[in-house]
Amino acid sequence: MAFLCLLELELHLPDNVDLKGKRKELQSLKAQLRRRFGAAVAETEHHDLWQRATIAAALVARERQGLEENADALQRFVDGRFGDWVTWERTVVSTVELKGG
Repeated sequence: MAFLCLLELELHLPDNVDLKGKRKELQSLKAQLRRRFGAAVAETEHHDLWQRATIAAALVARERQGLEENADALQRFVDGRFGDWVTWERTVVSTVELKGG
């Protein structure tokens, strides 16, 4: 059995003045989440707005405790970078739950 964690980050980027600045900031964030936490990451909403972004990050692990610790560390990292400009939604499920068992 494995466990999956989906983290949805709603970001407000008040210092950006155009889409080019937003893309640069998001590319950096996504690369760091992949490298530091092994997350699969995608921008999922607000593609045409330069001061908002929604990012989904997915983590997978064999044990729930390790997964939760990695997710906590990822959240602390993003909170440290964006502070009050980020809100979270977090879901953890087992592969058994996903299969309806």
